[in-house]
Parts: sequence; structure tokens; C-alpha cells
Amino acid sequence: MKPKKSLGQNFMRCRWVADTMIRAAEVATSDAILEIGPGSGALTRPLARAAKSVIAIEKDEALARALQQSLAKEGIENVEIIEGDILRLPKTRFKNVKFKVVSNIPYYLTSRLFRYFLDSAPRPETIVFTVQKEVAERITARPPDMNLLALSVTAFGKAEKLKNIPRECFSPKPDVESAVIRISGISDGFFKKNGVAPEEFFSLAREAFSKKRKMISSSLKKRVAPEIFEKAGVKKTARPQELGIEEWARLCRAAI
Repeated sequence: MKPKKSLGQNFMRCRWVADTMIRAAEVATSDAILEIGPGSGALTRPLARAAKSVIAIEKDEALARALQQSLAKEGIENVEIIEGDILRLPKTRFKNVKFKVVSNIPYYLTSRLFRYFLDSAPRPETIVFTVQKEVAERITARPPDMNLLALSVTAFGKAEKLKNIPRECFSPKPDVESAVIRISGISDGFFKKNGVAPEEFFSLAREAFSKKRKMISSSLKKRVAPEIFEKAGVKKTARPQELGIEEWARLCRAAI
């Protein structure tokens, strides 16, 4: 089965990558795992051996059918293959179910998948993805090099870039370097602790980062009065990439 470029398919070839991801997610025999884009099943099979159950969402009809038949022949019975688009799958399916997400994802979906899993409940306990190396470095950035994606992910969990992956571990070889990234301790606890709503928090951050070369007192002047910065303990001369997540929370709370 040939990978389809239109679906961003790059099949995993190196078993050590799958093993690294499973260890990173701390997959146990009691775990329910969600996999996106299982492809030929290079990650699906070791996940099935390590976990209680695996739900694998595959958009490619032919791949979904081929993997289903292959797993049945091998006697692997704890994998459910669902043909469809993960972004159109109702999250109610995971309501009241603890689960982890472990996937070699199509890279063009990276930001959208993080939004899908983090923006609303139910949320997974842990996410382990293969992503473009540069994107992994963006997600794990900290002040003074913060960015909106890093802020969005960090608000919900701890982001870590764990290991680089050579291009040879995928077929076909991607044009970019890759890395394994883990988001652990996922919850909306940060917002509850700080008494701010995610919608207000990200609305303020998006506006500031849309003009990231400007000082926040300038980019947010229509929403935040000058005295609010002092009240929040945030420098008016700072640029958005220089602020830590706690400073954003204080600024958002003071501005409400």
C-alpha cells in the first residue's frame, strides 16, 4: 500500500520510535489508547500488545480495510479501526473514559489536533505525537521566545520534546526532521486555579501575538488600560513573547 501525499502519510519504519512513544506515554495494560492515522500499523501493533485497547482512526478507506484484515489474521483483537476524519469525530465518544493519545500524525494537522484535544473536554491524560522538529521546538519554547502555540499547549499540560527522529525512519522520507513530543498532566486546572476563562485568556493572547513586535501596552491598548499592567505586575514595555504563562493569567484576570 503506497502512502498518499495528499493525506500527509509517512509510514513509520523504525520500531524504536514506536517503543520510545509507548514508554513516553507510560502505556499500561489497563490503558485505552487513541491512535490517529495508523497507516500500515507499525505503531498500532506494539500499542495493542502494551495497552488494554486501541481505537485507531484512519481517514484512508483502503488503509483502514487492509489494516483491519491484517490485524484479524494476526489474532489481534483489542484494536478497533474506525474509518473517518478524527476532527469530525464527536468527542462524546470519549466521555467518562480515561484515555491517552499516541500517534504518528500527519504534520499538517498538528495545530488543529492540539486544539481538538485540548480546547474542550473530554481531554486525554497524555498526548505523545511525532511532529516536525521545528514545531516541537516551538511548542516547548519558553520566554523570551514564547509563541501562541506554546502558550496554548502549556496552559493545559507540560510539553516536552523527547527525541529527534531521522528521516530514514519514515517512508517516504519527509522533507523535514521529526521529533517525539509529549504533553502530560493534561487538564484545565490552570484556568480554574487562576480564575480565568480560557476564551478570555486566549482572546487576549491572540490579539497581542498578532502584533508581537509591539509592546503589549501598544498592541492591547484598546482592551487594557495602562494602570492594569502595574496591577498585574506586568511590564508595559514587554513584548508578548517575553511573558510567562502566569503573567498572562494575572494580566487577563486584572483586565476583566
